[in-house]
Amino acid sequence: MRRASCVPRQLACLASPFLLATLAFLASLVAGPAHAAGQAATVTVKSTRDPVDKSYRKMIKAVERFERERALAPNASLRFQLLPRLPTVDMRGITLRVAGDSVSVPVPVAADNSFVLPRVDAALRENAAVLANRKTTSMTWRALIVTPGLPAGTRRLGDLRLECRVGVEAGLVSNSSPLFAWVTNALNSPEQVCGSPDGNYLFFAERPIFAVSLRAGERVETLPFKMLYAGGELSRADLQYCDCQVMLDRTFYAPIWDASWPDDTLVEFTYMEDAP
Repeated sequence: MRRASCVPRQLACLASPFLLATLAFLASLVAGPAHAAGQAATVTVKSTRDPVDKSYRKMIKAVERFERERALAPNASLRFQLLPRLPTVDMRGITLRVAGDSVSVPVPVAADNSFVLPRVDAALRENAAVLANRKTTSMTWRALIVTPGLPAGTRRLGDLRLECRVGVEAGLVSNSSPLFAWVTNALNSPEQVCGSPDGNYLFFAERPIFAVSLRAGERVETLPFKMLYAGGELSRADLQYCDCQVMLDRTFYAPIWDASWPDDTLVEFTYMEDAP
């Protein structure tokens, strides 16, 4: 199983006359009306020149998907989480708000930089953004779905399956190239990303990992090296396009597409260091 770790690798894998034509078409639009329309819809924060922002509508749509498909993680709740993307970013004191033309709703951020997104009908009507007081390339976002009561150092595979679907639905994966990010979103649905052996949704462990294993009853398997560290093939040039820049040693892929592993499968981590 060979995985496309980051956007440049995805484009190489998906290269086709159709894709090349699409890229050429999109490039012609960068300075055109679509670009202008995108600018008109952007909400800015005066204190930050290049704020992190996500579509509020997309994130609420992802919350609705979580509710529809929570059979994958029936005892879990949904939070979103902010993670560092650059070594220089200060993850302390992050503030978050939902901002539209006339709406500004603060969103409490927990100590682990996770939060619950409130539903605000006025913000939906105004196509609001979810804004943090950090720059775009400095952080990445993920869904956080954790079943309570699991053994220490483990996750549940059904939780990860739903995290992927919610995260892709919400458009959370960060990339520094707006054009390539647009192409990625256009060619990949949650079903494609989360239901295929070639899916490329990265998960992050709590701490740097040595190994990751799956356990379902008597069946135990250790994930191959190519499913750790964003595939283990990233060059320094590739790394700038991946939201794993800072946390490469915490990244792993999970076989969320493989129905032979039930949702209650435990994902077990062997960490490089003990818990603080």
